[in-house]
Amino acid sequence: MMNSGYMAKLLEGVEVEWISLYKLVNTITAPAKVKKEVYRLEGKTPIVDQGIDYIAGYTDEEIKSVEADEYIIFGDHSEHIKYVDFSFIQGADGLKIIKPINDMTKYIYYAFTNHYQKELNYKRHWSSARETLIPVPCPKNPEKSIGIQKEIVRILDTFTELTAELTAELTAELTARKKQYNYYRDKLLTFEDGEVEWKALNEIGEFIRGNGLQKSDFTETGIGCIHYGQIYTFYGSFAEETKTFVSPELAVKLRKAQKGDLIIATTSENIEDVCKPLVWLGEEEVCVSGETYVFKHNQNPKYIAYYLQTPMFFDYKKKNRTGTKVIRVHGEKLGKFVIPLPSLEEQNRIVSILDKFYTITSSITEGLPFEIELRQKQYEYYRNMLLSFSKEEVNL
Repeated sequence: MMNSGYMAKLLEGVEVEWISLYKLVNTITAPAKVKKEVYRLEGKTPIVDQGIDYIAGYTDEEIKSVEADEYIIFGDHSEHIKYVDFSFIQGADGLKIIKPINDMTKYIYYAFTNHYQKELNYKRHWSSARETLIPVPCPKNPEKSIGIQKEIVRILDTFTELTAELTAELTAELTARKKQYNYYRDKLLTFEDGEVEWKALNEIGEFIRGNGLQKSDFTETGIGCIHYGQIYTFYGSFAEETKTFVSPELAVKLRKAQKGDLIIATTSENIEDVCKPLVWLGEEEVCVSGETYVFKHNQNPKYIAYYLQTPMFFDYKKKNRTGTKVIRVHGEKLGKFVIPLPSLEEQNRIVSILDKFYTITSSITEGLPFEIELRQKQYEYYRNMLLSFSKEEVNL
């Protein structure tokens, strides 16, 4: 990794000519295309299209692919820019396959990515994208120009590799911590016959169905509220503050959860998320939406929440769900789920252990995207530093 002083020295006094992208590249036509219907998760040939995924899918169809080489891929509608250095099949339409006239494909890719201004609308963009100005250092000295371009590519590749390594390390750490957490959770929540009392949820508490809260009801301030969709996308297993609010006038009409209640989302698009429990730990009561149940009880709320994350509950809700695209578990079925009930003292002990694992796992989960974002910003900063030359000379 080179520091900013080295980079400044690398570019010190360097003449640059700004040249429109289309003068530096050729566009090539793929020998064949495949439709979305033939995309597969696995196959011998990767498919590249204008979507956000680097590789959109795979196919085993015997059709001619784009030969292995270095290319820049531009989504004519999506405006996604990709660097590809392998053989692939074009997926659908709207793809511009760009091949630089010289051998500095990676440099032009970095420069194009840095200087192209996205319009962020669904029209064809290549007619304006091709005019993007690309800085060519030392245009009168091809050898020196290539040397500088290669060094810029080397530095940016290093940042890319370091970011990828960090992501892989953090992801591996997160996976290991989750396995460890799941192991101890399931071990601590597994009891021998006769060791503890077993009771159905409706024997130890009451389910109250949420009502009437729409996303359009959210306000900047007011009474805290939780929409069932937020339980999957925003909250972990416990919460003391809400993301959103409703007006006091609407709050009067809505059902509410108090401290220690579980808020259980009963509708989802997948079996993993349905019935995800959220323990409300805030001092003030909170409004809840439809497609949720508030579970009121006199047990340790975290103990119940942890048990509703075990394979035992997963198997139960899998057997008792309804629907395919929209999956539900009705309150009657939810209430019949039987859980082990050790003493409150033992529940507290188990929770204190699992809380430690949960905190470690959550900190890594939250830290992963933050660390990646920091690395991405650092990469973009240096990319901009290396590719932002003075525009004194422009060759349109």
